[in-house]
Amino acid sequence: MLARERERLFARSWQYAGHSGQVAEPGSYFTARVGDVPLVVVRDREGELRAFVNVCRHRGAEVVFGEGRCTTLQCHYHAWTYGLDGELRAAPRADGDLDRSELGLRPALVDSWGPFLFVNADSEAAPLAETLGELPELVRDCGIDVDELTFHSRSPYTLAANWKVAVENYLECYHCAVAHPGFSEVIDVAPDAYRLERHSTFASQHVHTREGEGQGQFHMIWPNTKVNIWPGTPNLSIGPLTPAEPARTDGFLDYFFAGEPDAGWLADFMELEDQVGVEDRGLVESVQRGMQSRAFERGRLLLPSEELIADFQRWVVAGLD
Repeated sequence: MLARERERLFARSWQYAGHSGQVAEPGSYFTARVGDVPLVVVRDREGELRAFVNVCRHRGAEVVFGEGRCTTLQCHYHAWTYGLDGELRAAPRADGDLDRSELGLRPALVDSWGPFLFVNADSEAAPLAETLGELPELVRDCGIDVDELTFHSRSPYTLAANWKVAVENYLECYHCAVAHPGFSEVIDVAPDAYRLERHSTFASQHVHTREGEGQGQFHMIWPNTKVNIWPGTPNLSIGPLTPAEPARTDGFLDYFFAGEPDAGWLADFMELEDQVGVEDRGLVESVQRGMQSRAFERGRLLLPSEELIADFQRWVVAGLD
């Protein structure tokens, strides 16, 4: 099932991979993985942003790792060397019969929304704008100008749970009053105040503080990209939930702020973020253990509080069909 999900849901969708600061200069690059497809995003010599399948056309090794600066993309296995445009430049011991023009790195797609870089392993996919839909407008309505945001930090994490369990947890706040007391002290989690909104390519949760002085938004871009805007100082965090194994999900959040936030506010903000993350880890890992026990036959969704989960499940089923 995981292999099928990687092929049909992840390898054909736009997913957040990193930010523009990682590829600010010609020759800078970083790697990412979409489903089971390794990709590399690079700024070429002319300053154009490019993405390629990060697999050598010789024997299939990954060409580069991590992120950094380079003048070429050279495979660590047999030193086949590709230009920043993806073309094969050199292959040691190759004779004149090797047609280099047919052996460049396979292209992938990369596009941006403000400083946020998205990739798609399907080079024939529809533009990113079709996946984002109304999301950029909703974010603007929340008072966030994404072009004014500056990268602050990245927070990686791992969950001992299936990626779908993690997504479903994110898509409802039915559990918040019980499981997130700190969050619920700040955010009004009453059903008539915590508003869910359905879209064809993403799901939204609109919130405000208990004092009614600030608003926030939490979005899930199908299949796995989280976008979080908390009330208060302009902020946005974004990152994917990536299936590593059937019962393990890897993820990260990149944090962005407008200008330099107040140190005291930032400390309180990150403390609450960390607290919610720890609480959610306990929840999804508990669900995973319960489901793996085989004592659990099927669940029930409480509508409308969990209607975004119903949408997500329909989207998964349709994508795997």
